[in-house]
Amino acid sequence: MRTMLLVVAAIATGLAFASAQGQPVPPPAVTARPSASGSGNVHILPVQKSVYMIVTPAGNVTAQIGNDGVLLVDTGTAAVAPEIFAAVRTLTDKPIHTIVNTHLHTDHTGGNAAMVKLGGGGPQPVRVMAHENTFNRMMDAAVAANSNTPSAAMPMNTYFTPTRDFFLNGEAIILHHVPAAHTDGDTLVYFRGSDVVSVGDVFSPELYPVIDLENGGSVNGVIAALNRVLEITVPAKYQEGGTYVIPGHGRVCDEAEVVEYRDMVTIVRDRIADLIKKGQSLQQVKAARPSRDYDGDYGAQSGSSSPDAFVEAVYKSLTRKP
Repeated sequence: MRTMLLVVAAIATGLAFASAQGQPVPPPAVTARPSASGSGNVHILPVQKSVYMIVTPAGNVTAQIGNDGVLLVDTGTAAVAPEIFAAVRTLTDKPIHTIVNTHLHTDHTGGNAAMVKLGGGGPQPVRVMAHENTFNRMMDAAVAANSNTPSAAMPMNTYFTPTRDFFLNGEAIILHHVPAAHTDGDTLVYFRGSDVVSVGDVFSPELYPVIDLENGGSVNGVIAALNRVLEITVPAKYQEGGTYVIPGHGRVCDEAEVVEYRDMVTIVRDRIADLIKKGQSLQQVKAARPSRDYDGDYGAQSGSSSPDAFVEAVYKSLTRKP
């Protein structure tokens, strides 16, 4: 009994020392559950070490929790932002320290203003980060819509280099810009200590990729982005586990699932490129159904991830002039 008490005391002393030194203390064990308030459509899923995935009807939000505060990757829509914040509050009472927007679309940035307002209170204002292409696109959209978007909700802390890194909550965080992918401003967020990468909409395991041509997206850029994810990820055993991947929409994945997805996009791209070389028009390519053996796994019934829309986006991506 005396030995057991000494062991418990040593563990407690070690945790207290780690906290005092600013090192990450393991987060409490949490099972997937609805948020504390709201519609019950927002759920928390612990992913690995300090990183959680907050699942919403609009997509996934990544949260890193620690002594320095909260880092969020994307903020969902304005409508669901209060529920996301309520979910964060079930994990910690620390203020929001940083928001990283993976790209400009409002299902990932619409909650910025609410999060800055609700989650402030720290020694410094909430830092909103993104690639400068995303900032420029968001500014253009606000001007076109004559929107009075608060400056605090815009990603004023931008980067333009291929990577940017910083240290928060006891671990290194590396931002990777993947150009001309889903858009021209996509950012992958790698939590090196937790071994988790949040990838936004360059990867959605249950849907064909949305290639936003108007905002600088391309099929070759999507494939390059997926290959960049595969350079970051490392499987643990039998190609399972290891580095976990949080997509913009859908389930948590590992490297093997990204490989399958990358191969699918590459095969469909190559089929369409071959048809283009044979001089076939867009309608002829659609009639050939080059994605037909994948439609059951990735094709939506309608919208931008439907087989027809995906094939059209790939065709236009391959045939448009630089």
